[in-house]
Amino acid sequence: MKKIIPFALVMLLGGPLAAGEKALCRIETAAGDIRIEVDPDRAPVTAANFLRYVDAGLFDGSTFFRVLTPGNQPDSEFRVEVIQGGDVAEEKCFPAITHETTKMTGLRHLNGTVSMARVEPGTATSSFFICIGDQPELDCGGRRNSDGQGFAAFGLVVSGMDVVQKIQDMEADGQYLKTPVKIISIRRLDAKN
Repeated sequence: MKKIIPFALVMLLGGPLAAGEKALCRIETAAGDIRIEVDPDRAPVTAANFLRYVDAGLFDGSTFFRVLTPGNQPDSEFRVEVIQGGDVAEEKCFPAITHETTKMTGLRHLNGTVSMARVEPGTATSSFFICIGDQPELDCGGRRNSDGQGFAAFGLVVSGMDVVQKIQDMEADGQYLKTPVKIISIRRLDAKN
């Protein structure tokens, strides 16, 4: 059975994509470049949301500002390793999106997975994170959040995990980088780039 993507999502995704086609994006940071594949086929709502911020240039000048390491989560029984970025000013954010769980999408929080940050299900806007190592406690049914709904994975790092690791290793005050890493831009790339 062919998967139908609603017209509104097609427009947010920047035009039609073939089934299974991913959108390639470059995250240009002050610490180096990270390339990711965004998966609108498996996570259409979350992918469309991320790409809407990309296409509007709203990530430009934001930062990677938070890092989670095994040593900086003393009050958490279930520790995870991620870097978090995309701190777009609240007044520029689009409305929060419906939560797409990993149970719905079939995606998992593995090494290099890109996922939306959120407080409660249905509160994700611009902030996203990248997993360092496999993080099953972030999947639906995982125990990182008491609601058990996990986070909405929507993409994967295809190059630049060394940059992700470099950012995680930077000096932090608790979970927040002392000097946040500037996101110069996030842009879509075509298959040739």
